[in-house]
Amino acid sequence: MQPNEITEVLNRPMSRELLARDFTRLAYVAKDGTPRNIPIGFTWNGSQIVMCTSTNAPKLAALRQNPMVALTIDTEVHPPKLLLIRGRVELDVVDGIPEEYLQMNGSYQMTPEQRVEWEAGVRALYDSMVRIVVTPTWAKLIDFETNLPSPIEELIQQRAERQQA
Repeated sequence: MQPNEITEVLNRPMSRELLARDFTRLAYVAKDGTPRNIPIGFTWNGSQIVMCTSTNAPKLAALRQNPMVALTIDTEVHPPKLLLIRGRVELDVVDGIPEEYLQMNGSYQMTPEQRVEWEAGVRALYDSMVRIVVTPTWAKLIDFETNLPSPIEELIQQRAERQQA
């Protein structure tokens, strides 16, 4: 997929809505060769997905070994909306708490007092964190209204061809 095609998909209004959500599912290959798919908070900076994790997270060794990942951001309503992204990870160790981590946890329903307490707890727990930065190399938006999964589009096309025959 060309960069301009990726940008076009990610700039669609529905993609923007999905990129404003709190969680994605990060899929990667673990060091033992088996697949993993984990929910993780994220933020979109306009060109990259940024996630943060502890420096001792097992996924970091796997991502260093194989930096290719897939992300899914979706809704829980019918029809579902899905944003699928593939990309390559860059890992960035940061002293203290990355600003993205504080941003990605900003949409939870917390009172100002709860927010202060949560942030103090985070700052007391982490001396450093790792930013997991994904630059998209492929993206697809599926809304089941104007964009369908490719296999379903194929079946619709085959049905139309049969009906015309």
